[in-house]
Amino acid sequence: QVQLVESGGGLVQPGGSLRLSCTTSRSNFNIYIMGWYRQAPGKQRELVASISGSGTNYADSVKCRFTISKDVAKNTVDLQMNSLKPEDTASYYCNAKNRFSAAQYWGQGTQITVSS
Repeated sequence: QVQLVESGGGLVQPGGSLRLSCTTSRSNFNIYIMGWYRQAPGKQRELVASISGSGTNYADSVKCRFTISKDVAKNTVDLQMNSLKPEDTASYYCNAKNRFSAAQYWGQGTQITVSS
């Protein structure tokens, strides 16, 4: 079992920045693909960015604006979001997907609203 707790959501103006942090209960990042997903009202949940031993992966809509990183010492996975747009408004969820099984875990989500 992996517990994930997100923090850092809020209201920001277009063009602004926010940093989300996901604190995990496990430090064995090697067996998990860590990711950030988002879900806007009326839309499906979509992958925003992921990080694993193989590197990072980003949705086309956030490339060059968002950066995912992990801090093994702190058991955290962060998402730095720059140049935010109104279409980035959504609930953002941290995810841990076991590379060797079907198990995956979700955080409770944090709301990001981009509006003037």
